[in-house]
Amino acid sequence: MNSSVTTIRQLQLEPQNPQRLNALCGPFHQHLKQIEQRLDVHIHHRGYHFHVHGQLNAVTHAERLLLKLYDETALSQDISPEMIHLMLQTSQAPVLEHNTSNEQDKFPVLFSRKGSIRPRGVNQARYVSNILKHDISFGVGPAGTGKTYLAVAAAVDQLEKDVIKRILLVRPAVEAGEKLGFLPGDLSEKIDPYLRPLYDALYEMLGFERVAKMIEKQIIEVAPLAYMRGRTLNNAFVILDEAQNTTPEQMKMFLTRLGFGSRAVITGDITQVDLPRGHESGLAHCLRVLGDVDGIHITRFNSQDVVRHHLVQRIVEAYEAWDKDHPVVSKRYD
Repeated sequence: MNSSVTTIRQLQLEPQNPQRLNALCGPFHQHLKQIEQRLDVHIHHRGYHFHVHGQLNAVTHAERLLLKLYDETALSQDISPEMIHLMLQTSQAPVLEHNTSNEQDKFPVLFSRKGSIRPRGVNQARYVSNILKHDISFGVGPAGTGKTYLAVAAAVDQLEKDVIKRILLVRPAVEAGEKLGFLPGDLSEKIDPYLRPLYDALYEMLGFERVAKMIEKQIIEVAPLAYMRGRTLNNAFVILDEAQNTTPEQMKMFLTRLGFGSRAVITGDITQVDLPRGHESGLAHCLRVLGDVDGIHITRFNSQDVVRHHLVQRIVEAYEAWDKDHPVVSKRYD
């Protein structure tokens, strides 16, 4: 069936409940307008009877999303624009077309002191499953796809379950296209700006005070990549973030640190390399070297997996299109 054909779908929301209907529509119908704008459809309703008009695929997505959101109102009537955005990302992902809600119910769930964390979409679920099942996993793709956040969540989950004894969060200290010059302070204060995204994820999952105590007891260690040389990491969950900014030598050094009872997750985006021009990315290199090695699993994300502001997805897609049309410019990221 041609997805470009326009169609009208009708759906009836049950059970009828005025509070749930108001939560679904939002103040001044802002939630419906958000769905209309993102999917390029028109939504009209009289009471609990809805008409959705637009191209077939978009109407299918909108219908599925409206029903799912109405189900959510039975649990909580606090429907936010952010929740709708995340559900839109899930409903629009092509990989979900043949997956039922029962399959989505089987997505792995990660636990922390602050609550549970559930992957958004099949690709994120596959990524989390690979992390939990295998000793070395890669998450590769554009910004905003949840690579780092889910890796930290998996580490916290495994620490809380006593599967591992400590967490190491590692990042190369490479400036993102700008010269920061001399940074004042001691070692911790110098490297903190590079590691801030990792701290933020930990604070959200464990709370500021608990993270501070765990760092003091060295249960959690946050360090620049250079400080991994010569170490053997046993019973640890090690995350290398921003791995595209490693050199091939640094990446080999990191991967050979893994000891007994340990697990490593490497995340990065090979389109955002901040190494000096002419230097090969260690992430891009090791993906070629280790791509067929048994026991190493690579999850690749794309713009459809972005879970930030909807404009981030459009920005990623625009840059991908530009790189395809200008291969000489993007050569340094290969």
